[in-house]
Amino acid sequence: MIYLVDLEYVETRYTAQWKTEFPQQIADQTGQDITVIEGPDDIANGTTPGAFLDFAGTNIYKSEQIKIIAQHFQNGDIKDGDHFVFADAWHPGVLQIKYMAELLGINITLHGLWHAGSYDPQDFLGRLIGDANWVRNTEYAMFDAFDRNHFASNFHINLFASTMFPDPETKDYLESKIVRTGWPMEYLGKHIAHTYEKENIILFPHRNAPEKQLDIFLDLKRELNDYEFINCNDYNLTKPEYNKLLEQSKMVFSANLQETLGISCYEILRSGGVPLVPNRLSYVEMYEDIFKYPSICTESFEQYEQHKEMLLGKIRTLMDNFYAAEVQDAIKTNRDALEAQYFTATNLYQELIK
Repeated sequence: MIYLVDLEYVETRYTAQWKTEFPQQIADQTGQDITVIEGPDDIANGTTPGAFLDFAGTNIYKSEQIKIIAQHFQNGDIKDGDHFVFADAWHPGVLQIKYMAELLGINITLHGLWHAGSYDPQDFLGRLIGDANWVRNTEYAMFDAFDRNHFASNFHINLFASTMFPDPETKDYLESKIVRTGWPMEYLGKHIAHTYEKENIILFPHRNAPEKQLDIFLDLKRELNDYEFINCNDYNLTKPEYNKLLEQSKMVFSANLQETLGISCYEILRSGGVPLVPNRLSYVEMYEDIFKYPSICTESFEQYEQHKEMLLGKIRTLMDNFYAAEVQDAIKTNRDALEAQYFTATNLYQELIK
């Protein structure tokens, strides 16, 4: 049996699709029975401003999940060989599961998908709490409790390892615990259509958070009157409405200071558009040079002001030459590479059938 400890539903996040798509994909890829461990469905469907989730609501949700899991243990449902997959590794329930399994002598395998944590100085935990002993020790405990820690990019693995385990002597330990796997987003091809005829629209699909640098996007909007700049946060878009906007748009722009995967930049490629990203973070390994600009252009708003013309030129080149063979070929090539390596959870599925 595979138990999927899922993420709470938020309409504007991919967690809305993971509710149905993730368990189905695990079942399809492994041929195993799936039990989804959900929390209450009556918590607010929203987020703390600028955050990925609601800081209080997520703990209500996770606490209910822990209760349900404990009842499964008490009822004798959990057996040797079972797998638990945490859609978000930053979940205190992994410690309770480890406690129950080891004291009851049940041999299970625990998997956690890491999205962010205090080890990333641009994440909410890293920015607001930093390396406080309680948060770092919690992350050490969770990492150790998981048998397999899944990360979606090499950049994320290196960020985690260099911060949490800088001692070279921990290399073998890390290699035994870490799996580099794409995220389970094979379903995106069903929801986002590839369109060739596009409008001169440039999207900001990121959260309104400091590490996303909305101020740079807004300044570009003032500078480039030939294009329509849309901050998706200004509209209460459903997922289908957002996908439709992707299909209309030529570009997704990023000046992000935090990115361990970058889903929206892949989504625009799937729709037949182009991402424009800084040459840093996970973008370095994921995107072709034609879609990257020098990192210094957006390392801060001050740096942006000094290098603005370089960035404006890059935007104009991609937008005005959008239908050139070089751009269109790069869209397809980059999309196919990301689909094969970063937006399919093949390595996770393989771990679940070992």
